[in-house]
Amino acid sequence: MQNSELPRVLVIGAGLAGSEAAMYLAQHGVPVTLIEGKTLKLNPAQKINTYAELVCTNSLKSLDPNSAHGLLKSEMLAMGSFIIESAKKHAVPAGDALAVDREGFSGEVTEKLHAHPLITVVEREAADPMKLKEEFNCAYVIVATGPLTSKSLEEWITKEISGDDFYFYDAIAPVVDADSLDLSKMYFKDRHKNIEEGGDYLNAPMTKEEYYAFVEELAKAEKVPPKEFEDWKFFESCLPIDLMAERGKDTARFSCMKPIGLEPDINGKWPFAVVQLRKENLLGSAYNLVGFQTRLTYKEQVRVFRMIPGLEEASFIHLGSCHRNSFLNARKLLDWDLKSKKIPELYFAGQITGVEGYTESASMGLYVAFQLLRRIKGEEAMRFPVETAMGALVNYIMTIEKPCPSNINFGLLPSIELTKEQRRGDRKKLKKQLVATRAQNVFQSFLSELR
Repeated sequence: MQNSELPRVLVIGAGLAGSEAAMYLAQHGVPVTLIEGKTLKLNPAQKINTYAELVCTNSLKSLDPNSAHGLLKSEMLAMGSFIIESAKKHAVPAGDALAVDREGFSGEVTEKLHAHPLITVVEREAADPMKLKEEFNCAYVIVATGPLTSKSLEEWITKEISGDDFYFYDAIAPVVDADSLDLSKMYFKDRHKNIEEGGDYLNAPMTKEEYYAFVEELAKAEKVPPKEFEDWKFFESCLPIDLMAERGKDTARFSCMKPIGLEPDINGKWPFAVVQLRKENLLGSAYNLVGFQTRLTYKEQVRVFRMIPGLEEASFIHLGSCHRNSFLNARKLLDWDLKSKKIPELYFAGQITGVEGYTESASMGLYVAFQLLRRIKGEEAMRFPVETAMGALVNYIMTIEKPCPSNINFGLLPSIELTKEQRRGDRKKLKKQLVATRAQNVFQSFLSELR
């Protein structure tokens, strides 16, 4: 369908999310003005002047339908994802992962966007979305500028939309799969709360010897060096755990690892230090290592963090990282269709909404375009079922109390209880298979209701 009578949409940013949104709308008959400034000036992370550039790695992760990333891709393909289809055309051998020839993939996305009769590409740096909306006679705006949003647009967003809720995180703590923890070495207890049993925090107590050995490894472990364009200035209240170790062997013990307000461990001994883990989601299927933002390389994180009692065989859902990252507090600032609560004609898509990863970013472009198309047609926005990958991702950014970017993982989807017989085998693998099967069935049912 191509109907030029439909209102025009302005899309700012031709990364993965913006390219996905622009093409989805155009393929459904909506005229689009796409603004992208990288042909005029690359930002420090960019290397090529074509669109949908994969700046960190060429992998969009797994295609396995029983994996969380595979689930998300299958849902996107079912919705007609331009990005995933283009990626598959330029795939390179990578096992069950979808890795691409970066320049070939980016070149095709750019060519297709320029060639579409309903997409007008404007090479320009965006500063004020609402002024641009009027200039190009658009009814709606989608901002999809990613974690390295230009300074001028960043200033506009901070002033007009977010205030102090436009976050800049230099460090992110790792998240561990709950099923991989040895709970016999840990206990639940909140600091300074007289609760006979249980608590919101899972504690891993350390002896004096364990703590000092751990801190020594933290201090000497290999760190990821900052990129040329990064100036690491950490908030004192959010220091990387390895930087604490470098400042002094007892620094962490008087910060996030302090044992104060807890209780003796399972052997009746008071802990010298403690690592606290907090639920990453309401399901309790994943835990965040509280205060463990880190600059350690991925390999070193796995090695050093497995020194923590109860984490000897830990499986990490995602590891910590340090990088500049700007994103909105979606729960506070956006509606469920990711439009601004303050300016209803303004939508946000991609990493700026609080997701992390290539596929996740593109999926949010697709999600926003889907919701905006419904609005253009006079239909109400629709919540995607939380049992689906896309629905779970949106649910995460719209419900997480303290915003923190996340990729898609099974910890975001509702868990499934196993029967007594099912628990005898590989519980972890079976649970993922059952959750994946349920997600596929629910998404198919959801789509069929729309047709």
